[in-house]
Amino acid sequence: MESWLADHTVDLVQWRRHIHANPELSRTEFGTTEFVSAWLTKAGLTPQVLPGGTGLICDLGPDGPRVGLRADMDALPLQEFTGLPFASTVPGVSHACGHDAHTTILLGTALALAEVPELPVGVRLVFQPAEEVMPGGAIDVVAAGAMAGVERIFALHCDPRLEVGRIGIRVGAITSAADTIELVLDSPGGHTSRPHLTSDLVYAIGSVITGLPGLLSRRIDPRTSTVMVWGAVSAGKAPNAIPQTGMLTGTIRTGDHATWSLLEPMVREIVDGLLAPTGVRYQLNYRRGVPPVVNDEHSTRIFEDAIRALGPDALADTPQSGGGEDFSWYLEEVPGAMARLGVWSGEGEQLDLHQPTFDIDERALAVGVRVLSNLALGASSV
Repeated sequence: MESWLADHTVDLVQWRRHIHANPELSRTEFGTTEFVSAWLTKAGLTPQVLPGGTGLICDLGPDGPRVGLRADMDALPLQEFTGLPFASTVPGVSHACGHDAHTTILLGTALALAEVPELPVGVRLVFQPAEEVMPGGAIDVVAAGAMAGVERIFALHCDPRLEVGRIGIRVGAITSAADTIELVLDSPGGHTSRPHLTSDLVYAIGSVITGLPGLLSRRIDPRTSTVMVWGAVSAGKAPNAIPQTGMLTGTIRTGDHATWSLLEPMVREIVDGLLAPTGVRYQLNYRRGVPPVVNDEHSTRIFEDAIRALGPDALADTPQSGGGEDFSWYLEEVPGAMARLGVWSGEGEQLDLHQPTFDIDERALAVGVRVLSNLALGASSV
C-alpha cells in the first residue's frame, strides 16, 4: 500500500482537483461517474453504472459475502469563494462538503486494492449519487440491489475540526435524523382593530413558533439530542391588517432512532392542539429525511483497528453531529460504521462544511486510502 501511494499520491491530488473543478449537483453526476468508471475500467475492473445513469458499484476480490465501502459524489448549489486555481468552474455549484475528496479516496482505494494478488474478502465499492438531497440517493442505491451480498459497510466523511492524520469514530449515533416541517396557515383576515371578528393568523403563528419547540422539549427525553428550530416565517405586509395567509418552515433533528419514528405523529398532535383555539386553518407538511447514522459496536471496533494501524495517534473521539447523512439508509439493511476523516492542516482557521470557503488539506487523501484499504486487507471475515 505504501508503495502504491508513493507512486500515486500525485494522482490522488490531480483526481480530486479535477472533480473539484467540475462539480455536479445531485442526480446529475454524469461526468463524475464517467471519470470514475474510466479509471476503474483501465485498472481491469468492471464497474456497473446505476439505473439512474449516475453513481456506480464495482466488485473486486473473491466471491461470497462482501465488505462495502461507500463514497458520495454530488456537490452543493453553493458558489465557491476559495480563490483556488482549481476552484469550481460551474457557477453556483461547488464541492463544499468534501465529496470530491470522498470520491477520490474510494477511487484510490479501488485502484490500490486492484493490484493486490488476493484479497481476504470480497469488496463492493459504492460510488453514490445524490447524498445532498433528502431523503438521499442511498435509497435508490439500495433499491437497485447494491446491498445484495454485502454483509457490512463503511464510509468516511471529511471533518474540518480534526487535524490531518486523525480519524474520529464512536459507537452509536454519529449523525442525527433530519426532518423538515412546513406549516401553511390561512384565515379570513381582517383589521387589527377588530381581531375578535376574525382569526388572528399572526398570533397563531407566534403560538406555534414558541409552543412546538417548547412542548417537544417536555415530551421527549433530552438525552436523545432532539432539537426543533424554525428557519423561516412569513405573513402579512401591512401593520394594520391581519393577514390571510402565512407560512412557517423549520427542521427537527434527533440522535435517537426510536424517537425519530415518534416525531411526526407527536408534532401533528401538538400543532393541532396549539391552533385549535385560534380558529386558524392549517396544512402541515411533514417531510421525513434520513434516520441517524448509528455505528454498531462490532463494525466500530473493526474500523478502530484499521485506524490504529495508521499510527498511535490516529484514532480520535468524535461527538455526535446534528447534521443528517443518508449513509444511514445502508445501515437499515446491514451493520456498518462511518468515521470522520481529519482534513484540517493544523494551522489557521477551521473552515466549516457547507461554506463557500471550505477546502481540505490534500494530505488527507492518502490517509483516507490507507484506512479504507486497511478495512479490506485486514478483514479475515465480515
